[in-house]
Amino acid sequence: MNSDFVVAVHSLVLLAYTPERLRTSDNIANSVSIHPVRIRKVLSTLRKGGYIQSKEGAKGGFYLTRDPASITLAELYTLTSEGTLKPKWPDANPSCPIGAHIERAMDDIFATGEKQLEAHFQHYTIADVLQRVHNESL
Repeated sequence: MNSDFVVAVHSLVLLAYTPERLRTSDNIANSVSIHPVRIRKVLSTLRKGGYIQSKEGAKGGFYLTRDPASITLAELYTLTSEGTLKPKWPDANPSCPIGAHIERAMDDIFATGEKQLEAHFQHYTIADVLQRVHNESL
């Protein structure tokens, strides 16, 4: 899994937390504690996916275009990280009986694990994460 997933979840939960307020990329970056350029890359992906829109101008910023209860973590995983569960294997010795075949032997294991992860994420929405954050702050 790459960090785009957690950055996307964090960003959407922040936007859901104050739906009446537009958030700039700098504001979101400050909450996530990463560089605004990195936030803009993830926000661009979310915009193309139809999850957010932006308003230009001095009082502009980003806002959700979907109900947080309708956005599953599975959707966001697919959008930002699908195929990243499998690690990059080192260049193994092709003369070794293990090294020559280990990556292909593990491919199905990672593919199955990713499907199970996506199925698990299907049970959680941005609204659920926001509620969990709220519960943690009590």
